[in-house]
Amino acid sequence: MKKRFGIDIDGTITHPNSLIPYINEAFQLQLTLDDIIEYELTNVIDVPPKEFYDWFIKSEPKIYTESPLAPGAKEVLSKWKEQFQLYFISARSSNLMEVTENWFTQNDLLYHHIELIGSHHKVDAARKYNVDLFMEDKHDNAVMIHEELNIPVILFDTPYNRLPIPDGVIRVKNWEEAEAWVNHWIHNEN
Repeated sequence: MKKRFGIDIDGTITHPNSLIPYINEAFQLQLTLDDIIEYELTNVIDVPPKEFYDWFIKSEPKIYTESPLAPGAKEVLSKWKEQFQLYFISARSSNLMEVTENWFTQNDLLYHHIELIGSHHKVDAARKYNVDLFMEDKHDNAVMIHEELNIPVILFDTPYNRLPIPDGVIRVKNWEEAEAWVNHWIHNEN
């Protein structure tokens, strides 16, 4: 039976700085990815949370439609599409399913399932779909999924997720490192 991977979308298969140009334009800022040292953006930028939230909800479809792929993501996911089951589990709201499916089609990415849960609490979805491995960019999600489900979680390194991680959460710099770790893991599983 093929291993099933749970894979986050934003900041994992999309470039982690996808949101920054839109924030800069909307709020006349000059942020770079290195400025984003926390996942909760309103803790990092000087914009009232409600104003930011209202802007974000209105801007999500455009941002998600135009988000660039993370370097190497397409190449690795293309290799994996026959070898593994790829379940994309995202905090995006379910009303963004059409935008999300269109983005996958435009980027020629195969998926076996997309689950938009409207929340950052991905443990239940990962459990429901019985994933063997998860890939994530949000630190607390990575730790929680690993600890609750006792599965390996690959954490894509960004300035906003650099808190310590337990064994079983594997920090990688890019998709090539993720692929190398998965290849090693699969070899050891067999």
